[in-house]
Amino acid sequence: MGQSTNALSTDHVAFIESQKLFFVGTATADSTVNVSPKGRDALRVLDAHRVIWLNLTGSGNETAAHVQVCPRMTLMFCAFEGPPQILRLYGRARTIQRGEDGWDALFSHFEPLAGARQIFDLAIERVQTSCGMAVPRYSYAGDRTELDTWARRKGNDGLERYWKRKNRRSIDGLPAPIPAPIAAPGAPDATGD
Repeated sequence: MGQSTNALSTDHVAFIESQKLFFVGTATADSTVNVSPKGRDALRVLDAHRVIWLNLTGSGNETAAHVQVCPRMTLMFCAFEGPPQILRLYGRARTIQRGEDGWDALFSHFEPLAGARQIFDLAIERVQTSCGMAVPRYSYAGDRTELDTWARRKGNDGLERYWKRKNRRSIDGLPAPIPAPIAAPGAPDATGD
């Protein structure tokens, strides 16, 4: 059944790398709890105590707003295929915005994805597994391409306007950081070029 440790094992890493979907949970002391599903090839294990994940443009910016106030973050992975398992990573996260120190080095771990907005760097404090026997089986049919198409159609200027209009505040009114202009030195444009 469930086990808890303070570091990722090679089995944990293999499980994480085989998943197509993970969930991110954040909240401040008095905000709405936010849980977001994340897909694509947007997470990297850097070592037994650290993972990073690339956040793409979305309708909100809750995770970034919460982390500025309270850095606690939980990532959850579920086996929808194969043997049942749930894996949770608990820790403290920081946000690296496009154009900030460290962006280029961390972004180099990923294939460029249209609309890349932030990178979250999670320092793992606890790793917990549980059985997952009640998680239903689903088959992976492929990644959706709608977000890529939307971001490419918006272009750099359109994405920047969208971030300013839609991503500046959380649903509770907390300020949310938005990235520097996409044309910043060393940053790819919305097409990933």
